[in-house]
Amino acid sequence: MSSAADYTPPKVWTWNKGSGGRFANINRPIAGATHDKELPVGRHPLQLYSQGTPNGQKVTIMLEELLALGHKGAEYDAWLIRIGEGDQFGSGFVAINPNSKIPALVDRSAAKPVRVFESGAILLYLAEKFGALLPKSGAERAECLSWLFWQMGSAPYLGGGFGHFYAYAPTKIEYAIDRFAMETKRLLDVLDRRLAESPYLAGEAYSIADIAVWPWYGGIAKNLLYNGGEFLAVQDYKNVQRWTDQIAARPAVRRGRIVNRLQGDPASQLHERHDASDFELRTQDKLAAKV
Repeated sequence: MSSAADYTPPKVWTWNKGSGGRFANINRPIAGATHDKELPVGRHPLQLYSQGTPNGQKVTIMLEELLALGHKGAEYDAWLIRIGEGDQFGSGFVAINPNSKIPALVDRSAAKPVRVFESGAILLYLAEKFGALLPKSGAERAECLSWLFWQMGSAPYLGGGFGHFYAYAPTKIEYAIDRFAMETKRLLDVLDRRLAESPYLAGEAYSIADIAVWPWYGGIAKNLLYNGGEFLAVQDYKNVQRWTDQIAARPAVRRGRIVNRLQGDPASQLHERHDASDFELRTQDKLAAKV
């Protein structure tokens, strides 16, 4: 592999070699299905196809919060999509998300199923469907949606940017790590300043903005994403730390964050969820594991 110092981009890029790194086997410059595979369908109105990455956790936390609020129509089946094995390129998954990224949701509560993809879109869809966790109008609604889309826009810098070059790239490139570390710290500072003036991102009430942001920035704050917490001095962001702990203590968050999860302590993994009783296999102490 060429070093950063001697690489000159060709006039036209072509895909003629592997990209290297942890995700090389699933990266490609074209869309569409690679194989035929239908998706399973359970008995609940909502069918989720996902993996417990930060983006996947957003939706399972949202669904568990809705159920905790008494919305029985939010019952769901959570099917595991193993992205490291290319499940997201199966024909059934591509049919509900042409972008081949988790999570993807199918709402079968009406005569014609509705597909929803992109985690932010799923959160907004569910909030509007059930009339919960989203301010109805005015400044608080605008604030909530602004922070929701802030997270969607900032995720590539935190994940594919800092996370990739710091933890997963086959070679450590100082320029790339410095660039994305700087931007990640700037984003943490943006978040910390907001949380200095408000208990939650949209204001006084917990909302889909917090649900969207927490799996990413809470994971960084507790050094559980990329093991980059010490490098980024995350302990300095006191308001982010307070907010992270406050949300981590919510029972619905404890449940939602383990669904479709494949990493960490096996006691903090529930590969598929088809009924609320699935959580009973784990004790409250296990569910209260670190964020």
